[in-house]
Amino acid sequence: MSKKGLQIILSGFSGSGKGTVVKKLVEKYDKYALSISATTRGPRDNEVENVSYFYITRQEFEELINQDKLLEYAVYSDNYYGTPAEYVYEKRNAGYDVILEIETQGALKVKEKCPESILIFMMPPSIEELRKRLTDRGTETEEEINKRLQQAKRETKVMDRYDYLIINDNVDDCVELLHNIIVSEHKRVENRLELIEKCKIEINNLLEGE
Repeated sequence: MSKKGLQIILSGFSGSGKGTVVKKLVEKYDKYALSISATTRGPRDNEVENVSYFYITRQEFEELINQDKLLEYAVYSDNYYGTPAEYVYEKRNAGYDVILEIETQGALKVKEKCPESILIFMMPPSIEELRKRLTDRGTETEEEINKRLQQAKRETKVMDRYDYLIINDNVDDCVELLHNIIVSEHKRVENRLELIEKCKIEINNLLEGE
């Protein structure tokens, strides 16, 4: 890989299947990398350091904030969570398209800092299906499900600020849809300026040689 990769921000309602789709996308195609967040909370039993999260101290996190080395950050349950810029830029410079799976507030912060970011919002076919998926997970109380639906209501207010809206009705189809959107983005003129410049040089050289 040599060409600089794109920065893709994927958001969506809790229960839309973002994590499953991204996992399959990264497994199927070797051109993608998933951004890794930093956090001040400790690792859980099923989590792996530098894979699930970068686990750092509160002091280290606040140093990243002060040095403007985070694309976005937030506080949840008294712990910091954020997206380290260095990891994202390193992967992009290596030619990977980097997927940032983050909530809407963080997504819009990143877009403000990095206007070239591509915002994609994922949702299920209907709100009724969303409630069904949340219920079928069997991991949350009715009160917790309602909180997630309230959060979804807030997220609908910024959906129109995204570049793409995709429906996750079938996981495999959604993976291909997401992949095809990213492939198409690579063909945008602003992402092919090097090719255009190469074309100009080659035609000038050709004409000068006549």
